[in-house]
Amino acid sequence: MSCSLMAKDLRAVHHPDKRHVEMPYAPALLVRRGSLLFLSGLTAAPVYHSHPHREEEFDLPPRMRDQAVLVMENLKTTLAAAGCALSDVVAATRYLTDVAEQDDLNAVWASYLGAHRPTTTTVEVSRLATHANCRIEISVIALADDMAARSVHRSGRARRNGRARRNGRARRSGRARRSGRARRSRRRAERIQEKPEGSKRKSAGRR
Repeated sequence: MSCSLMAKDLRAVHHPDKRHVEMPYAPALLVRRGSLLFLSGLTAAPVYHSHPHREEEFDLPPRMRDQAVLVMENLKTTLAAAGCALSDVVAATRYLTDVAEQDDLNAVWASYLGAHRPTTTTVEVSRLATHANCRIEISVIALADDMAARSVHRSGRARRNGRARRNGRARRSGRARRSGRARRSRRRAERIQEKPEGSKRKSAGRR
């Protein structure tokens, strides 16, 4: 299959009589080709944080704009790990603890996404489960071309194969050590059994 056939294909969908107003999202996106990438919800906290949670890992800035920047950086890093970018996001669900701060979020959102407009849903919640200091959480779906998806799959398979090889070597080494100890024990037992009776009596006489 050629690379052109594996490339992603994404089209924005608009109403025939759409109004010409500035919106930070598209009403719909049509994925014609490619692989979908699903991200867990991300907050301003480190993506990899302790469970159970440790308070020192959630010392976050109180302002929405500052937290929004941290969330977008976490999104960029997570997308990049799958060979994607923010421009590949097709859908986003954004959870805010105060909907009055939506404009602050949108300002940061626009600064990162530029002209790209994914579909979005924004919801106000009483609190985010990650931590009380978190003001925003975003989960997204992105579109990766098939080559990027295969590269991630190969990388994961290589890591699994590496672990399997290391585990196999460790098991073989453990079996070899156990076999070696067993052989040495058998040889010691055989030598004791083969020891002449006379040598036992001489030894007893010396005592």
